[in-house]
Amino acid sequence: MDQSILNDMCRRQLELSGVHEGETVVVLSQGNERMDYADAFLFGARSLGAKTYHMRLQEPRPSSGAWAVGVSELAGNTEAVEALKKADMVVDLIFLLFSDEQFAVQAAGTRILTAVEPAPLLAKLFPTKELRERVEFGADLLAKAKSMRITSPHGTDVTYSLGVYPTMSEYGYTDQPGRWDHWPAAFVFTGGADDGVDGQIVLAPGDVLLPFNTYVQTPVTLTIEKGFITDIRGELDADLLTSYIQSFNDPRGYGMSHVGWGLDERAQWHGLTQFPGGMGMELRSFFGNVMFSIGPNNELGGPNNTPCHFDIPMRGCSLFLDDEPVVVDGDVVIKEMWPTARRKG
Repeated sequence: MDQSILNDMCRRQLELSGVHEGETVVVLSQGNERMDYADAFLFGARSLGAKTYHMRLQEPRPSSGAWAVGVSELAGNTEAVEALKKADMVVDLIFLLFSDEQFAVQAAGTRILTAVEPAPLLAKLFPTKELRERVEFGADLLAKAKSMRITSPHGTDVTYSLGVYPTMSEYGYTDQPGRWDHWPAAFVFTGGADDGVDGQIVLAPGDVLLPFNTYVQTPVTLTIEKGFITDIRGELDADLLTSYIQSFNDPRGYGMSHVGWGLDERAQWHGLTQFPGGMGMELRSFFGNVMFSIGPNNELGGPNNTPCHFDIPMRGCSLFLDDEPVVVDGDVVIKEMWPTARRKG
């Protein structure tokens, strides 16, 4: 993307996020990754009158190849964390989510925006206030529910006991102290009670395995008892899922984490074929997907901080809150969460 276009886009993002004269904005990066993003956010913050600087960490240490969430070069770097805590806003270009360092920065009242997806996708799914309103309506609905049931024609039938953990919303910008969001994003989620998820989930061809960034090719049947996966059955994809979880040598990797649904009508299920190299945020956000997660729930305040994490958006599911339909066969059925054009039509 042309740098001047990226500069303008990041400035508009910071405007949505409430950046104004007198604030301090820190851009956090590592190595040589996303230097064009760093320059664009620095330009945008300065043009809005904010004090701004770039905190650039060293290249990440070599890993085993697994995506260990919650691990960053900020670990043990007290001086850097303290500097971030003093900022009004941090632009995270390295993905701090699930880390103790991010939680400490948020607790200090600093708002955080993560931006790691390809620039053309940032443009395609640029956040809007209208989308925020629809996401927040869904979050209010979810926050009142005591139970969630998910079904599918393929055999999924799983129930989550709700009310223990808070509901969270992602709509692509952050203008409230201590709030984190991810650009782009448009979904709501919460977590089931630690021992309150039971049933069966059947992954069907076309569902998505993140962080593999692949589409399911062969059906996978997961048996869940008291919040943990107790059995994984199937062929190739079941073997891959099992092998990955086992590689962490951490039984908490089988824990059930957050669950919710997507609300961005501009996002496409086939997005992985168009925007390679990202984290799959388009797949998490596409309208009517039902996404469940495996692994850490510390983002919600839970005790599981395993580095083993999966997000799995599914197509064609139905989702019920306290037995009332919210998503039916992959389509959101509550008008307040529809895009404006659909409501008027």
